[in-house]
Amino acid sequence: MEPEVVIVGAGAAGIAAARRLQQRGRDILLVEAMRRVGGRAHTETVQHLPLDLGCGWLHSAERNPLADFARAQGTVIDRSSAAWRNQLRNLGFSTADQRAAERAYEEFEQRLHSEAADDCAGNAIARDHPWRPYLDMISGALNGAELDRVSARDLLAYDDSASELNWRLPGGYGTLIAGAAAALPLRLGTKVTAIDDSGPRVAIDTDKGRIKADAAIVAVPTDVLARGDIAFTPTLDDHVHAAACLPLGRVDKLFLAIERPEAIPPETHLLGDPRNARTGSYYLRPFGWPVIECFFGGIAARAMEEAGDAGRVAFAIEELGTLLGRDFAAGLHPIAGSWWHREPTIGGAYSHALPGHASKRAILAAPAGERLHFAGEACSRHDFSTAHGAWQSGIDAADRVEALLNTSPSP
Repeated sequence: MEPEVVIVGAGAAGIAAARRLQQRGRDILLVEAMRRVGGRAHTETVQHLPLDLGCGWLHSAERNPLADFARAQGTVIDRSSAAWRNQLRNLGFSTADQRAAERAYEEFEQRLHSEAADDCAGNAIARDHPWRPYLDMISGALNGAELDRVSARDLLAYDDSASELNWRLPGGYGTLIAGAAAALPLRLGTKVTAIDDSGPRVAIDTDKGRIKADAAIVAVPTDVLARGDIAFTPTLDDHVHAAACLPLGRVDKLFLAIERPEAIPPETHLLGDPRNARTGSYYLRPFGWPVIECFFGGIAARAMEEAGDAGRVAFAIEELGTLLGRDFAAGLHPIAGSWWHREPTIGGAYSHALPGHASKRAILAAPAGERLHFAGEACSRHDFSTAHGAWQSGIDAADRVEALLNTSPSP
């Protein structure tokens, strides 16, 4: 028996859509190209530690639907404050410099609000400003790209709606998302190549055969759509162009095991070089574990791509050795890491709007007809780049499909 709805992509958006429709009694099928669920929410257990290689924080936790979901599942939530803004012992980043960098960011935000007509975020701060590299580093973490590649209106849409409340899941964010798919009908390792919405039912072609359904929800990353990995009939030029204007940035993680964890306090943080955008952000001993979570975004992530696996490890150990001592750094070794751009069914970290294209999120989120809908973090106007933005977009798409099915019974 063929399903009523096929959901393409088993990341947070696809899983949320599938759960919503299943709860409404709909016959659904979730199709995923990879051999696992979760997409960019992925927890890998290494040395008995659940390490999040993708998303790791419940941002805007007080209104985050995944925080509510985690509570309902009885999942342990860590509500302690993030250490991002505290440089351990002010190493390499004096108190005076930290204040100067904060002032530069505040002035940058003020100019963004007052000069909204210019949609390139990079134009809100001089390129030779002494703290421009610091701001590009921050943009790399937030957007996966430096300021010159980011729409000011898009950046403000997120910034104005986000809160400072960020929680974590000691058992892993990816664990939560994967668990949410446990009772769903799934086809893993199945790549969708074409979707035809021109016939009496939607035809979804995969590398393992054709599936027909009354409706489909496409919840794949923007780079997959922009590359044309899925052929649409009729053609969806507006959606594909919108996806191209919302490319995935570069953000990757590297986890280093610590030989002497007692040498540094738990739940602390370091920036490698706050005056250089090509630097790492290092979360020291998260949850007290004997590891360092190394985070590279934007310019830094692209530099690490060029350096490769060994080069990235050497770079991180060099920066940490400069701040914490060569003896300490000699006891560090890699145990896990991500290269999201190398995953062909993903292509990068999370989306950012190019200058002049913030409006493309609404275009991508719009239905491509009554029976074909889209979901994913890039479809969110305010919570893009987050798992909860993806999750909510999946629920929204499912509700639209449910309304269709309620008024248009299957032929």
